[in-house]
Amino acid sequence: MSLPSVVVAVPSEAIRERVGTLPGAEVVVWDIGDAPFDRHIDLLLARYFLPAQALAGLSPEAVSVVQSQSLGYDEVADHLPAGITFCNAVGVHEASTAELAVALTLAARRGFPAFRDAQVKGAWEHTRQPGLQRSNVVLIGVGGVGAATARRLAPFDVSVALVARTARESELGRVHGMDELPALLPEADIVIIAVPLTDDTRGLVGDDLLQHLRPGALVVNVSRGAVIDTGALVRAVSDRGILAALDVTDPEPLPSDHPLWSLPGVLITPHVGGDTGAMDHHVDVLLRAQVERLAQGLPPLHVVIPRD
Repeated sequence: MSLPSVVVAVPSEAIRERVGTLPGAEVVVWDIGDAPFDRHIDLLLARYFLPAQALAGLSPEAVSVVQSQSLGYDEVADHLPAGITFCNAVGVHEASTAELAVALTLAARRGFPAFRDAQVKGAWEHTRQPGLQRSNVVLIGVGGVGAATARRLAPFDVSVALVARTARESELGRVHGMDELPALLPEADIVIIAVPLTDDTRGLVGDDLLQHLRPGALVVNVSRGAVIDTGALVRAVSDRGILAALDVTDPEPLPSDHPLWSLPGVLITPHVGGDTGAMDHHVDVLLRAQVERLAQGLPPLHVVIPRD
């Protein structure tokens, strides 16, 4: 009897038990840093939040395809050895990250941090908050996370200006180009950032853009911390009353003595955008789809760094 044609490595026994039997494949437990495996691995499911630097320890003689559990893949190209294909986790995190973008926006605009502080003191402190209804939202990024965020904002009676690298028409409506941001930001109550981290977007939101926001405007970041110039954000919050709700920071993790922790008007969550109870299901669906394709001799889905 012939052995299964595809060797799939997952980083833990818990994942192997969860995915069960995959037709046409042998599922083994192996993680980067373990002793070399005794056979070639056709598909490696990388552990969640694997540092890009760890990929340098792989070789194309040992692994053909790496399937990430993350959507972002910044710095991967700097460390992935040539000859290995890298796929990101399209379809795994978009809905959950969009959910958090809306949750952060609501929490900040309805004053949840202040009300929580009052609760800890046992104080009934009624204050009017701006809320979300009838707000002007500038949404930077209309890829998977951005589009999912736009759809979730639709029932809230808000005006959403979509912004991407180039202006165009989309199924979500008109998309403005990045060059239009200075004209859009003065009217914005909320700016939501949902772009991948690339050379073009690193430091995208700095002094030059933040200066266009009026006091009390809220900046929400669910993309990557380095898309915002952290020093510029600290200045905008401290000097001009800009508010921020951040799931990602630069640096990350944020040092305990960083001023962002204690600045009034800043809400921080520890990069939990895609990490919900739904994640495992979506990872398993993606893994099964990749195994099915490889078993049929087809290229994997969602290749962001090809083998060659």
